[in-house]
Amino acid sequence: MTQEPIPLTAANLEAIAARGVTVPTYDRSAVTAGIVHLGVGAFHRVHQAVYTDDVLAAGATTWGICGVGVLPQDAQMAEVLRSQDHLYTVLEKVDDGVSARVIGSIVDYLLAPEDPEAVVAKIADPATKIVSLTITEGGYSVNEATGSFDPTPEVLADLEPGTTPSTAFGLVVAGLARRRESGTGPLTVMSCDNLPGNGDLAKLAFGAFAERIDPELGRWVRDEVAFPNTMVDRIAPVTTDADRTLLAETFGVVDGWPAVCEPFRMWVVQERFVAGRPAWDEAGATFADDVRPYELMKLGLLNSSHQALAYFGHLLGHVYADKAATDPDIAELVRRYLAEATPAIPREPEMDLEGFRDELLPRFSNAAIGDTVARLAAYSSDRIPQWLVPVIRENIAAGRPVTHAAAIVASWARYAEGIDEQGEPIHAVDNRWQERHAAALAQAEDPLAFVRSTSMFGDLAERPEFTEPYLAALHTLRTDGARATLQQLLAG
Repeated sequence: MTQEPIPLTAANLEAIAARGVTVPTYDRSAVTAGIVHLGVGAFHRVHQAVYTDDVLAAGATTWGICGVGVLPQDAQMAEVLRSQDHLYTVLEKVDDGVSARVIGSIVDYLLAPEDPEAVVAKIADPATKIVSLTITEGGYSVNEATGSFDPTPEVLADLEPGTTPSTAFGLVVAGLARRRESGTGPLTVMSCDNLPGNGDLAKLAFGAFAERIDPELGRWVRDEVAFPNTMVDRIAPVTTDADRTLLAETFGVVDGWPAVCEPFRMWVVQERFVAGRPAWDEAGATFADDVRPYELMKLGLLNSSHQALAYFGHLLGHVYADKAATDPDIAELVRRYLAEATPAIPREPEMDLEGFRDELLPRFSNAAIGDTVARLAAYSSDRIPQWLVPVIRENIAAGRPVTHAAAIVASWARYAEGIDEQGEPIHAVDNRWQERHAAALAQAEDPLAFVRSTSMFGDLAERPEFTEPYLAALHTLRTDGARATLQQLLAG
């Protein structure tokens, strides 16, 4: 490329379009924010924001997004987006090429640590109809074992009278309280996190938080605010400097924080909105009365098989997910796990369960994405109980085997020992890492130590249908290594 790279700004869109990049053709100055989104990470920017960009391109003007950064480290995102007129680029990668598209649906960005009152006021604004969330699977403060609200110290601090809100709970409920007091009326709180029943979970958590502030407010939140369930799917790895360089060298565009994704995208949303919604269905989303079968399909198949890539992949020395997915032994484990898990997924007539399942390994094998094994292994303590354990429990209840799912859990238990097969330390990202690491070290004396946590595994440590294949896989992992474990498992 001979052209000098140019910065991504609104003034440069015409020149950027001339370089082969798709850009917004609608008048962004006419767009107002009807959506406030907390947690503007990679996934939101390649998923909900893209669907919304399509809606705006079709002529809507009241469904722009105001992004909100809740954490201090979100200051970098705020700086980048503000310098780029809130524009960013989506790089859609396949093995034989890459396409670039500038997304214009985020029209404002607020940083809560910088100005929490601005966030509360924006949620309370009558123009705001939806508050959406990607605050991670562990961000809802619900105890896995009891199913009750179990606030973290940070969330508890937001319950103190007169406090300035700093968490998603404090900010959203303060905005809802203001709407109730002013007569503005309720809105929709829409979780887009990878959790079964994410809307029901959000209703439980935000309702309980509001009730602790004021029982009447809690009743109003539960009775009047809508909490639709959603199923979201698109692989979105962490942006790297190589992605920025690719954008600059291939398309001549300088973007401080592009987002990267695969071509596939899927979104299923429960039709439960109290103040209107964008026509996301015209942009490819599916609206359904019951999202649960789709959630279980995605979490039990895609997300859970990601865990097979994560721990076995790391133990075998793979850095990238595509290398793990094309390792013959891991690929066969994934295929067998998917066959084992499929009967545990409820079916709806319109669902192509087998088609979704059969696309997974090709999606995982997309080398252009550059997804890492480390990303797949992150936050395991929030993910395994929500994704894989329900499949295990359903299959046990139905009298079906759980051999391959148990081996995936065993690979996590071995990974959590914190030392790989080359003797190098494993640097895990997990909210409960210290607890999980200690339990993994204890399995030298008590082989079931890792799965005795009832908050994570329920009674699986007491179920021989699970413990027998789990202990067999764990023993081989600890004595002979990951490759021998896979080969023994697959031979059996």
